[in-house]
Amino acid sequence: MIIEDEEDILTLYNDYLSSKGYDVIAPYTGANNIKTDIERHSADVYLIDSRLPGKKSGTEVATEILDANPSAPILFITADQSQPQRIEKNPTFHDKNIDILLKPVKLNEIEHSILNLMNN
Repeated sequence: MIIEDEEDILTLYNDYLSSKGYDVIAPYTGANNIKTDIERHSADVYLIDSRLPGKKSGTEVATEILDANPSAPILFITADQSQPQRIEKNPTFHDKNIDILLKPVKLNEIEHSILNLMNN
């Protein structure tokens, strides 16, 4: 599942991962109503932009995902250089299967991270 606010980046990630054989479900440009889909669909990995428009941040979405599925692998992608430290300091994410990539990110880095998360 991809949760990304920039439509062109969302399309790029979706197209790339689909071309690599991944079944990308429920791509989003926002996260205000994602809880229903989290309950309805289980994803192998959640790729989340840490800054999202609307009422919920990427870390809030990740918390909802982990509440529903504590072992869910989560890949944060962020342009905010300080975001990795905030995520690492957040007790919600301690001992969880989480990776963080900084934008700009190469598509093969995303795939590599997804494979690592799925194998943990």
